[in-house]
Amino acid sequence: MLSSVAQTVARHLLDVQAVRLRPADPFTWSSGWKSPIYCDNRVTLAYPQVRTFIKQELADAVREQFPEAQVIAGVATAGIPQGALVADELGLPYCYVRPEPKKHGMGNQIEGRLAAAQKVVVVEDLISTGGSSLKVVEALRQAGADVIGMIAIFTYGFSVADENFKKAGVKLVCLSEYDTLVLEAQTLNYIPADALDSLSAWRKNPSEWGN
Repeated sequence: MLSSVAQTVARHLLDVQAVRLRPADPFTWSSGWKSPIYCDNRVTLAYPQVRTFIKQELADAVREQFPEAQVIAGVATAGIPQGALVADELGLPYCYVRPEPKKHGMGNQIEGRLAAAQKVVVVEDLISTGGSSLKVVEALRQAGADVIGMIAIFTYGFSVADENFKKAGVKLVCLSEYDTLVLEAQTLNYIPADALDSLSAWRKNPSEWGN
């Protein structure tokens, strides 16, 4: 990943307010964690220039890192549109994966067509601990797919995520990450300089930050 790409993606996320930084007025995540950052990359879909840039960079990441890819799989729900855009850009088949099988109809967890042993790259919008993303990988593997990697728009850079992906044997490529975003936010005057220590402390120990 080129640092210029990481910086440009971070700038786009800040500009369209897909990412919000509020170290003095923290968000509360569903996990109960207090957080100075909230990221909703679905916002980028409303901005054609940003949407196209992210689509092209994700597609380039597949071409460069996973040239043998045969299928693109999106993670429900936020990864569904990003995955579809990337698959279209690459001219590859596409499917998406639910967190769990449907409780009605055909009971599908994987929507689309997937043949056994096909080489799959998973598209995700955001990586936190990696838990939900890796459940999708497991579902694809149980269906007989050969998951060769995952690409995502943004990662918080938690060490637990690195450990989880390593344990699962999944190569992860992200366009941008937390430290780059914080530096861009400072450069663009989105945050005061005295917020940097607090923002850095959160990433190192998110479960205890703010308590």
